[in-house]
Amino acid sequence: MAELKMQKPGSESSTNTSHTINAERLWSSLMDMAAIGATHEGGVCRVTLTDIDRQGRDLFIRWCRDAGCSVSIDAVGNIFARREGVSANAPPVLMGSHLDSQPRGGRFDGVFGVLAALEVIRTMNDNGIKTECAIEACSWTNEEGARFPPAMMGSGVFAGVFPLDDILAKQDNDGIVFSEALESIGYNGDTAAGGRTVGTYLEAHIEQGPILEAEGKTIGVLTGGQAMRWYDVEVTGQEAHAGSTPMSRRADALVTAAKLVQAVDEISQDFGEDARSTCGYISATPNSRNTIVGHISLSVDLRHPDDDTLSQMHTAFLETCRKLNLEMATQLKAEQIWHCPATSFDADCIQAVREAAEHNNFAHRDMVSGAGHDAFYLARVAPTGMIFIPCSGGISHNPIESATKEDCAAGCQVLFDAALHRAGKVAS
Repeated sequence: MAELKMQKPGSESSTNTSHTINAERLWSSLMDMAAIGATHEGGVCRVTLTDIDRQGRDLFIRWCRDAGCSVSIDAVGNIFARREGVSANAPPVLMGSHLDSQPRGGRFDGVFGVLAALEVIRTMNDNGIKTECAIEACSWTNEEGARFPPAMMGSGVFAGVFPLDDILAKQDNDGIVFSEALESIGYNGDTAAGGRTVGTYLEAHIEQGPILEAEGKTIGVLTGGQAMRWYDVEVTGQEAHAGSTPMSRRADALVTAAKLVQAVDEISQDFGEDARSTCGYISATPNSRNTIVGHISLSVDLRHPDDDTLSQMHTAFLETCRKLNLEMATQLKAEQIWHCPATSFDADCIQAVREAAEHNNFAHRDMVSGAGHDAFYLARVAPTGMIFIPCSGGISHNPIESATKEDCAAGCQVLFDAALHRAGKVAS
């Protein structure tokens, strides 16, 4: 368990400070935000661009303004809370993550990074710290991609990965257009999305995996993230009566989909321990007990830290689709809707995080992120680093997702020290 300690005056290095974040205030903010969209299971449902999402955004903005920040909202709904620096021309240090959740999400995924960034600003205020660069706490729109795929939309638009008009035209499963949903909650901002210089981007996050907890480490120092590909798959068969249609005359879309799901699982096994493959969404039509399924929609998610290996997994997946089209009486169509290459973070940002962990005597290790994060896209336009803290059992995207107050404080302290180093503390 992490323990924060005060440093003696005058002990600060070029990377670390003697100032300690307010662990109780950070935890209180996390719990207050968790009440918005709270579920009876102890998690949250704060899906992007819903009224619950709006409530969370409103609370974050109120807190930021109370901390003396100016707030701007860009054309894709990203929120930026700015604490000015001494130099008007120095590019800012951005910190943040996301406030949206999975439909059955937890209390820490994403929101920890946003509120840790706010706590950094609050701690700077408490101690009268002036920085050379401005500091901004950010909340990126639709990181999860649960309602409007693909993931990391807001940061992707900011970094120039996705054209703004393409994202605004996306639709959810109910046919609701992204731009309409954004306007309905009042977060279609008037600031341009991206196109400005960023000095540094730092993101704190729960690990969403079991490694830190298993090894007794408090801090993960992220060196990068693995590559990802997402696909939408449609399987078309023919609806027919379950009792009167002979097995030899059927075109059962669900049977084909089941074979595909099994094959997708086997792909990751074929490519070693670092490979990941998942079918996380499936919808059957007509979804009736005594009718053969005529249509299936499902998602496929392939990941690997190595771009070339992921390309081989991609080829294996397409070959599986081709074989199923030859073997089955159904028609299968797979479309890749998202590809995020492997990401490497900035060496100086990595070192700033590592030194902050060492200065505070937090057990740490270098690691590569298996999950996608907004930092992946920010790394394309700014020097970027990430900080992980443990989550209980490595469980995330689940209402039982949990992290300790002490570990949250430790991650925020590392964020504070690294951000202050990158922003440049101005002597009083």
